[in-house]
Amino acid sequence: MADNVSKPERLTTIDLHMQALKFSAAHFTIFNATERERLHGHNYAVTCRITAPVGDEGLTCDYAIFKKKLFALVDGLDEYTLIAKHSPHLRIEDEEPFYKIHFDNHYMMLRKSETILLPISNATVEEFSFYVLSKLCEDAGFLKQHDVRKLEITVASGPGQHGSAVWKKEEDQ
Repeated sequence: MADNVSKPERLTTIDLHMQALKFSAAHFTIFNATERERLHGHNYAVTCRITAPVGDEGLTCDYAIFKKKLFALVDGLDEYTLIAKHSPHLRIEDEEPFYKIHFDNHYMMLRKSETILLPISNATVEEFSFYVLSKLCEDAGFLKQHDVRKLEITVASGPGQHGSAVWKKEEDQ
């Protein structure tokens, strides 16, 4: 009797989780049109999981390239106030050298040089995860070059509190 079972593809997942893969930032989460947290900060930790085939040399990919991209991304967020540019509950005015952030019947003035308006709807770990993932996926050729099948980004604001975002390669037609 012939064995018709095909050999499984050698896929593995590499976890990039290191102490230096972090950023410190101020934010506030918006709960509805009249309730939000006060402005406060966290030390966010970022983890990246890369699923790809193992090559003949026993190597998945040169994940130092992924680390370099991740370090640049998190460094770009470090020590800023992060504001959800696409929140339906915020109105943001440019009053050089400040952003005037309106919420409900109040506003706060934030120095533009210390604030990043992110293209997200709320300043949460789940939105930060999708933001970092979207930045990594901007270069589709990069993911294809490394034959990445799945990419997962997790952003944690503390032990036991994190959000994840996942990208999966579409099946070939």
